[in-house]
Amino acid sequence: MEPLRQLRYFVAVAEELHFGRAAERLGIAQPPLSQRIRKLEQDLGARLFDRDSRRVELTEAGQVLLGEARELLARWERLVTLVGKAGRGELDALRVGVPPEVPGRVLAAILSAFAQAHPDVRLDLLELTTAEQLRLLADRQLDAGLLQHPVDAIGLELGPVVETPLGVVLPRDSPLAARAELTLADLAGHGLVIFPRAAAPGLYDTILRTCWEHGFRPAGTRHARSPEFVLGLVLAGHGVAFDEGTVARKEPRVVWRPLPPGALSRRMSLAWPSAAPHPAVRVLAELVVEIVQGDGISTLASPGEPPRRPWSVVFGQS
Repeated sequence: MEPLRQLRYFVAVAEELHFGRAAERLGIAQPPLSQRIRKLEQDLGARLFDRDSRRVELTEAGQVLLGEARELLARWERLVTLVGKAGRGELDALRVGVPPEVPGRVLAAILSAFAQAHPDVRLDLLELTTAEQLRLLADRQLDAGLLQHPVDAIGLELGPVVETPLGVVLPRDSPLAARAELTLADLAGHGLVIFPRAAAPGLYDTILRTCWEHGFRPAGTRHARSPEFVLGLVLAGHGVAFDEGTVARKEPRVVWRPLPPGALSRRMSLAWPSAAPHPAVRVLAELVVEIVQGDGISTLASPGEPPRRPWSVVFGQS
């Protein structure tokens, strides 16, 4: 693995900014280290260090390489660890982030189905927003996450995509509750209860833009992460909320009314690092799609949907 060895040598020099100390850290003589760095510079066609008898400094090209080299070496170490554990049968956990609004029945079904498919791997589900999951996925502290779309999935693979249509949650004594179906324009004059934008910026902006385009400009906006808090704000008259129907079933004082087909939906897909993914993650992606589609209203994204990378799936929880 000569390129990786060269990168390790480069990182050592870049962090020490001293060839002697870097050579001592690596356990090699200084002349071979200097030769390796010169060879790397030749291979890349760029000078990586400005150096003289008194100092060593990174060039701009060296600064760029340092960040990339650290990431590549970390991925390689993870790959070696994962492969070694898999070879010894020691892959004991799959860490997966899920949004707070995923129904309990869905979580239970995912846990049960995965336990049957991979009895040797423990599935650890962590309640996290899309933004939190993206940070942890980038740091390799999660093996996968259910991300709400649209999302910037750089460095991630996206699993199959499920789309869930949304309806309106409103107080049972609201005049609108007498209607069998509502349009977004019918909600004019009402406030909106929605998850915080920081939780899933792409979905948040999409929902508000769609509301404005279809005649609903919320009189005010209140934020809530948990379904219980959403219900409390709706009952207190602070606005209506959008949901696939699970929230309204928890409280008899509210009702859920559908919107016209295609009016508003939420999407989510399982995502995982494209480099050295957990071996069981694709099985989980298939199970998640199968279980979510079991609600009778969620469907796979059609081929005409905007590209979301191979395997993209659209889920419906925020």
